[in-house]
Amino acid sequence: MTLAARTLQAQRRQCVAILGGGFSGAAVALHLADAIPGGSAEIVVFEPRAELGRGLAYDSLDPAHRINVPAARMSLFPDRPLDFEEWLAEHDAVANDPAARRPDGSLFPQRRVFGTYVASRLKPHLDAGRIVHRRTMVAGVRRSGDGWMITDGHGDETRADFVVIATTHPAPQPPRHLQERLAGHPRYVADPTLPNALVAIRPDDRVLIVGNGLTAADVVASLSLTGYRGSILSLSRRGLRSRGHAPDPQEPFGDFAISPAKSAAALLHHVRRTLTQAETAGVGWHAVLDQVRAQGRTIWQTLPIAERRRIVRHLRPFWDAHRFRVAPQVEDVLDRAIAENRLKILAGSIQEVTRDGDDILATFRPRGCAPETARFDAVVVTTGPAHGAILNSQPWLIQLARDGWLTADPAGLGIACNEQSESVGEGSAAEATLLIAGPLARGTFGELMGLPQVTEHAVFVAGELQSKLAVQKICRA
Repeated sequence: MTLAARTLQAQRRQCVAILGGGFSGAAVALHLADAIPGGSAEIVVFEPRAELGRGLAYDSLDPAHRINVPAARMSLFPDRPLDFEEWLAEHDAVANDPAARRPDGSLFPQRRVFGTYVASRLKPHLDAGRIVHRRTMVAGVRRSGDGWMITDGHGDETRADFVVIATTHPAPQPPRHLQERLAGHPRYVADPTLPNALVAIRPDDRVLIVGNGLTAADVVASLSLTGYRGSILSLSRRGLRSRGHAPDPQEPFGDFAISPAKSAAALLHHVRRTLTQAETAGVGWHAVLDQVRAQGRTIWQTLPIAERRRIVRHLRPFWDAHRFRVAPQVEDVLDRAIAENRLKILAGSIQEVTRDGDDILATFRPRGCAPETARFDAVVVTTGPAHGAILNSQPWLIQLARDGWLTADPAGLGIACNEQSESVGEGSAAEATLLIAGPLARGTFGELMGLPQVTEHAVFVAGELQSKLAVQKICRA
């Protein structure tokens, strides 16, 4: 490199491009902007939504969609856990939502309110130009010298020294036989997270929900607010209903980090033994699962890859049902619908689906029973994001994988990365300038779906970037 080229490179401001401006990407941008001197580097977030920080989860206008964690545990700042709750009080943000406050004083506001909080915390950095919001999709990402070139949806190009992949969860992949037989039906909902996805469902429709996690609970709650009075069958392989929160707060119980299990079977045995000990001590199961979550990274990183795969294949549905709890308001709706015999939760599998005019004939086999056939007016798929298909979800991710920069996490949970959150590409080579943030990194870091853990990981990634920027600046000089 000539002296003139080195001088030009030294004068160019460093750039960090964050691809995806939902909560994960916004949190990385915020903590990086807080950590580095103003103007020392350009932080560019590519996000087509009008505001950063909302993403799919916190952009919903559906009043039935509430945060699933009490506001006192939702914060952008791990060292200020009450920041969101204090913001709510400062802005009187739930004044028109009396149902947000529970009898015990805990707050479960609508999700869009949390999105407003995140946007408000980012606003000073956006106004000052420390964070730049490019309101556009990413069209392409390619290696350019020792950096990266990002092409956006407008055809403009941005050169970045570091890239952070913080894109959204991949869209659900409906069971193939449903998609083949029901595509085009006016009340077949393949992705209920899309805006107005449920508007075609009528008040007395017979509804089949395929899947029974948090999204299924949201669907039932959303329909209830529209005056829906029909019958719902929620069918999943194990019939596990989403659980609610403990009636009284309890400290995490047990210890899974001192001698972490080295197999899925050993971990399951340890959890069951601890649950028995908790019951003897008068402590509920919530406290045990909270401890598993809190020590999740240590537990996960001790397990060999083969054992991680066993957990994903066999135990993940049980973990999801107990770990990801519904807001009390949503739990009330589920309880009422079950008590009134309008909601039936069943373990089983769909054998066949056919159309008879606008009616949908579904043959399903309840666990341990003979097949049954029933008529439905609507089918809603709530099987959740297709995490294992992330590298095929967007053209620029497909290209990065083809070029050898990205590989799938071997446990099928996202994108492979090392313990510095650097992408692991072809041949297990880590790329120091390409980082993975948020839930897409949970194949390495373990528990990375709950907001407190995502926030902590965002702080970690911002710290890694801060160090890398400092080293690169020294090398340029």
